[in-house]
Amino acid sequence: MRRLFPVTDETAARAAGTPGASGASGEEERGAARGHGSPGDREWSLAELAAAYAYPELGPGGSAGAGGPEVWLRANMVSTLDGAAQHDGRSQPISTATDMRIFGTLRALADVVVAGAETVRQEGYRPARARAEFAAMREAAGQGPVPAIAVVSASLDLDFSLPLFTSPLVPTLILTGAAAAPDRIAAAEKSGARVVIAGDGVGVEPARAVQALAELGHTRLLTEGGPRLLGQLVAAGVLDELCLTVAPMLTAGDAQRIAGGPSVAVPQRFGLVSLLEEEGFLFSRYART
Repeated sequence: MRRLFPVTDETAARAAGTPGASGASGEEERGAARGHGSPGDREWSLAELAAAYAYPELGPGGSAGAGGPEVWLRANMVSTLDGAAQHDGRSQPISTATDMRIFGTLRALADVVVAGAETVRQEGYRPARARAEFAAMREAAGQGPVPAIAVVSASLDLDFSLPLFTSPLVPTLILTGAAAAPDRIAAAEKSGARVVIAGDGVGVEPARAVQALAELGHTRLLTEGGPRLLGQLVAAGVLDELCLTVAPMLTAGDAQRIAGGPSVAVPQRFGLVSLLEEEGFLFSRYART
């Protein structure tokens, strides 16, 4: 993996195209230009990835000091060159090993992972697992051993016998509306899940969901979609950051793009924070300008 943006002395030297500028021979430089890898390419450590994707310092309502926002919601999604967020209904076929390392790192940095019920069903969500590599970092940040999983569901049409609900290290949360069916709420709570009301009607109101999670002490939020949930978060104006992997693939077909649903009156402009590359995959990070 190599960093393309922000530009550093190392990336600037490679971009200059001067033979030997990065300590490589002219033939190595030409090989890199032909797509055989860059002399600066290497596998980043998990600590380096964690530093590259660190949350901003949070303000009075957060736990990382004053001066920043009180809560921060980032999304992590993958898309092909032609805009498909899935292939055959799942994101795995358009992902890569490095993308999954970043996926795991983003989870390790978060207090809670928010996902729509359909995504939980399609992707076969399981409880987050504790990872020794991130244990000290999470303890220093005042976090539990793993992030909680928060499932957004209006109908609560979920299989509460699955490990996601019966055996997580921390209780799974279910975000729903006040008008959700009482028998489904009871079934969720019986399984060990914690039901959080985040809307006055049947469904969830995005701003209420963010507020409810913050009131539970979850201020570093991560959503993994799917497209309908991400679209709702975008339309409500509560998304602070998008981590987008662009896969060098073309799939055609009728797959969803990363965000769907209601549109916004004026397109929202985000600024590029960082851009990494490996084997043609681009790992971008955009935040509110």
